[in-house]
Amino acid sequence: MILDRIALILVIIGALNWGSIGLFQFDIVAWICGGQSMMFARIIYTLVALAGLWCVSLLFRSRESEVSEKN
Repeated sequence: MILDRIALILVIIGALNWGSIGLFQFDIVAWICGGQSMMFARIIYTLVALAGLWCVSLLFRSRESEVSEKN
């Protein structure tokens, strides 16, 4: 459950970054980290990509299993 939320937050960050690139040609992650080739920026890009892959699994989970886990 916590991993799902972390992944969702990272995917939202990635979506906002891609939105800023598409609308304004401005890469927020690269700006914060000092460039796209900087190690920290590459780590963030990789974490966002992994989070996106994790969120694909959310599409195939049933809601009943999540409800039964809470009880």
